[in-house]
Amino acid sequence: MSMFSAFNINASGLTAQRYRMDVISENVANANTTRTEDGTPYVRKIVTFETKGSDNSFSRVFGNAADSYVGQGVKVTSVHEDTETEMNIVYDPSHPDADENGYVTYPNVNIITEMTNLIDASRSYEANATAFSASKSMALKGLELGNS
Repeated sequence: MSMFSAFNINASGLTAQRYRMDVISENVANANTTRTEDGTPYVRKIVTFETKGSDNSFSRVFGNAADSYVGQGVKVTSVHEDTETEMNIVYDPSHPDADENGYVTYPNVNIITEMTNLIDASRSYEANATAFSASKSMALKGLELGNS
């Protein structure tokens, strides 16, 4: 693995986790949004990552294992709406978005889950930053050894 490959892998991890934190922040900001532009409640969004530049099937990875490193970091493959978690239904007949029975549909955003995911993303970001710093230190040490 070259020095620049390590930098690219760490940078892709930093970028992916930063994007994940942005989406989590959007979820938290819209936790009480009962009406979006299309008139429906906000739906929680989830970010999905994938290894960059490879087919992840086992036979493909096994076949390429002897050649070189298959993936070169991660990439965001999709941001999709969480349709599996149910929306929160609250009885509040005075709310302007209440239905004919007085129930309001709130987003399926759980603040505790989002904060847990945010901590996870921030720790992953921190780990990538530390790995980038370690790679940089090794590269600088190599340059110092080359100069002496």
